[in-house]
Amino acid sequence: MAQINKSSDYFNTVLYTGNGTADRTVTGVGFQPQLLWIKERSNVSTHSLTDIVRGASKRLQCATTDAEFDTGTDNVKSFDSDGFTLGTGGQVNENTQTYVSWNWLANGTGASNTDGSITSTVSANTTSGFSIVSWTGNGTSGATIGHGISTPDVIIAKSRSGSHNWYVYHKSNGVGYGKLNLTDAFNSATDVFTVAPTSSVFTISADTSINNSGDNFIAYCFAEKKGFSKAFSYTGNGSTDGSFCYLGMKPKFIMIKRTDSTGDWVIYDGVKEPYNVIDTYLEANSSNADTTLSVRELDILSNGFKVRGTNTSINASGGSYIGIAFAESPLVGTNNTPAVAR
Repeated sequence: MAQINKSSDYFNTVLYTGNGTADRTVTGVGFQPQLLWIKERSNVSTHSLTDIVRGASKRLQCATTDAEFDTGTDNVKSFDSDGFTLGTGGQVNENTQTYVSWNWLANGTGASNTDGSITSTVSANTTSGFSIVSWTGNGTSGATIGHGISTPDVIIAKSRSGSHNWYVYHKSNGVGYGKLNLTDAFNSATDVFTVAPTSSVFTISADTSINNSGDNFIAYCFAEKKGFSKAFSYTGNGSTDGSFCYLGMKPKFIMIKRTDSTGDWVIYDGVKEPYNVIDTYLEANSSNADTTLSVRELDILSNGFKVRGTNTSINASGGSYIGIAFAESPLVGTNNTPAVAR
């Protein structure tokens, strides 16, 4: 498997401050972002997810069940060669408020994919193992959707047309699913993803939340790549000398979820907080601002992370946890940098 030596060519984090004016440009991404996830850090405000397949103005909010809505020129106006342009919407550009944007590179506006029983539109970056997949439901159980990358380890899927949950498949949890907008434990049922994904398709049920006939859906698929991304799992020990999770890279973005009980989808970012110990976080299931809490702290290391906090969302004794991480730099490679020790 080829290693990605410069992670920021495919995923990057940019921090900015809103100015409340139209045509606010944000630069420094290093590429044209094709999945753009923005969260206000300084105020309570829901997440904003836009992508190049649906179009810049089409927003989804991962902390809610809301259907997609078109914000016109109020939210993201365009994906630019080194960043993006914003309107005046408070979720992305309120004057003096601080924001984080997480940016992924796919492969343009997408192309028709006929690998599955439903034809999908797919923007796939096979180098980084990331694809954006759009399809129209047919209401048939066992329908298959082409995804355009090697076998996905994580799939995040949402109905664009209706008020439904966000569903998350993670390889460590089998065919079951979690709900990105809720704190629920993972469900082992096969009523969303019916079998594990293959190298060409993922398979879905006839449930209206994932395959209602005539409704539009979107999925973000991730196949882990050495030195760039990792779909991880670990068991908590309830101690301040918590579990070490090996990733083979220094992570820039980490999202953790407890699977055997309730818990938040906790997001850590090595750009917002570059020095250990890391104790400031956001939650994918919540509109809360940046929160700092010592019982949710961890250390980011050159080859993974070590849990330090004892909060049950990240470190209950015997608790089962999964997550996904993206690199600041690989363990080996041309842009490797050492971690800051605690």
